[in-house]
Order: sequence, then structure tokens, then C-alpha cells
Amino acid sequence: SDPINPTIKMIEAERFLHDGGWDSTQRYFMVAANQANRVAVIDSLEGELEALVDTPAVPHPGRGANWIDPEYGPVWSTSHLGDGTLIAIGTDPEGHPESAWKVVREIPLLGGGGLFIKTHP
Repeated sequence: SDPINPTIKMIEAERFLHDGGWDSTQRYFMVAANQANRVAVIDSLEGELEALVDTPAVPHPGRGANWIDPEYGPVWSTSHLGDGTLIAIGTDPEGHPESAWKVVREIPLLGGGGLFIKTHP
């Protein structure tokens, strides 16, 4: 990659991508299409859309949060502005292909919704 002459690539994903963050491998960029209630998964190595994941109303991850789920392996999570739910999306297509790019957990939260979620190492 050349920082003086960056490459720009258009990828058909979903309208109005808002904010997001990397999965734990930093290969996949998970970005909220919050008006479509979806998360777009972009494969940065291949430069293409890997998946569109349906979510509850208005996903709003900030950078999102990564952790290891005891059942599903590596996951990325977001809270939602329009729903009091935290979701976890499986992010390990090689080690856990059956749960990759699917909502594997929906965790009810106190209150009516949230803006951002983070984890600490």
C-alpha cells in the first residue's frame, strides 16, 4: 500500500454505513448500517463484502467489542439505539464456520438501548 497514492475501492454493501470496528484478527471490518438494521462485514484482505448480518433496531457499536465466547469462539458485539439488546456476532469462519457472520447471542440490557460498547484487555 502506498500512503501517498492510496487505493480507493467501492464495495457494494448497504446504504448509510455509520460506524464500526475490527474483529479480533483485524481482517474483517464490522460496520453498522444503522438505518437498515444490519451490520456489514467487510473482508479487508480480499476487498469485498463478506456478509450482511440482520440485527435489532439501530445498531450503534462505536468500535464494537471483541471477546471469546465459551461456546461460539471469537465474537464481535454491538448495542442498539432502538432496542435494549446487546448482540454477539460470530467472527471465526475457519474455527467456528457454523456460527460465522451470524448473531449467536442476544443479551437483554437494562434500559432502552445503548450507544457504544467496549471491552478492556
